[in-house]
Amino acid sequence: MKKNYFIVFFLYLFCFFIFFGSAQTKEQGEFYKKIDLFGDVLEKIESDYIDEIDKSKIMDSAINGVLQSLDPYSAYMSPEVYKEMQTDTKGEFGGLGIEVGMEAGVVKVISPIEDSPAYEAGVKAGDYIIKINNEQVQGKSLMEAVKLMRGKIGTPIEITIRRKGLKKAKVIKIIRDIIKIQSVSSKIIEKNIGYMRLRSFSENTQDQLSKVIKKFEKNKSIEKYILDLRNNPGGLLTQAVKITDMFLNDGEIVSTRSREKSEDRRFFARKGDRIQNKTLLVLINYGSASAAEIVAGALQDHKRAILLGEASYGKGSVQSIIPLKNKGAIRLTISKYYLPSGKSISEVGVIPEITVYEENDDFKIGTETDNQLNFAVQLLNG
Repeated sequence: MKKNYFIVFFLYLFCFFIFFGSAQTKEQGEFYKKIDLFGDVLEKIESDYIDEIDKSKIMDSAINGVLQSLDPYSAYMSPEVYKEMQTDTKGEFGGLGIEVGMEAGVVKVISPIEDSPAYEAGVKAGDYIIKINNEQVQGKSLMEAVKLMRGKIGTPIEITIRRKGLKKAKVIKIIRDIIKIQSVSSKIIEKNIGYMRLRSFSENTQDQLSKVIKKFEKNKSIEKYILDLRNNPGGLLTQAVKITDMFLNDGEIVSTRSREKSEDRRFFARKGDRIQNKTLLVLINYGSASAAEIVAGALQDHKRAILLGEASYGKGSVQSIIPLKNKGAIRLTISKYYLPSGKSISEVGVIPEITVYEENDDFKIGTETDNQLNFAVQLLNG
């Protein structure tokens, strides 16, 4: 019997489940049976599988499988992947420019980053990536798929996507590039509308937006505002709270609920609407996720803004990165967001009062093809 090299893994697996409280008295027997069964399966793989196996890789896949069975956002990161992720968080990195998650074993685009190579090539929120350079994604972990999409700046890559409404899979060619994320952009529309676009919620997003609003408020002709959160995949909760607070005078903004009630948190607005209660319209779409949904949902619950566009993504959970002894890490869901109304964002998203869909495949935010923005301007000035 070739079980020796699995013993350490079983111990770790056992501790993992104990941590989550799954080894309750009545269930312990079944739990131990499953551990034995898992050992038998691994033993058969080692002895009978057609090719030699990489035992380390098998263990990584098993750990990742446990985590991904919990939800689409929990995952294992090997030391190599964790190191790459830490580089990415500096705000400038090489790649395609898409925020991705996992659904039904396939990589799903949460949101393309505006002006990135993927965005310019036509990748859209909700696309399923089924192949990367003709290699099947099914069966790979999210981190493995992300690694395949990375490469040297200037090198080409082909991704095959499936999209709702398209009968056939679509191949998209992209040239990898450095991804620079500019959180806030703005402009004046038709002399009386202040347009504010938030692409992400990074450490200085609130400061940038504050400067934009201050400039707009000095312009006495600005009577109405548009806050554009489309294709915003989220970011820092603290920034979402601060930005929502800029448009409210009081009330709850968001709460987070964890496994332990002592770790539950509630966030409230302070007096001081930065745009003096002027009309506010918020644009959202399927690429609006997480922190973007908190802002949109809170403003909607307080009847402070009109929401226009499409239902948002529905990512209402908080993940924590927990380092491991092997210099890798796990990304683990530790709490969920709840709007002031008490509704959870998870898997439901935020539903706009006015639904306006993207009209065609050539749709680009802020251009002539942006029928959602055009409709919003007409509505405000109609």
